[in-house]
Amino acid sequence: MAKLALKNREEKRAKTVAKYAAKRAELIAIINDASLSDDDRMAARLRLQQLPRNASPSRQRNRCALTGRPRGVFRKFGLCRNKLREIAMRGEVPGMTKASW
Repeated sequence: MAKLALKNREEKRAKTVAKYAAKRAELIAIINDASLSDDDRMAARLRLQQLPRNASPSRQRNRCALTGRPRGVFRKFGLCRNKLREIAMRGEVPGMTKASW
């Protein structure tokens, strides 16, 4: 199990990303708009740099919803491979069966 502080840190990052998502998208659109002047685009780049680092989605880490494990997490289920296997073997995941050929 991951430490509680690491889980809380990830939750805090997720909230920060959600809070600044619209503003980041707006600034990135200005930066990528070739019809605007270079000064406007540079100003938008500087404003983007002023946002908190944790507002960037690339700083988020997928973690297992049950254990907080950072590796081997299936996005579709939000669970790590170990817990997904346990739950699937108990038949709690609809439509998931053990492979056999």
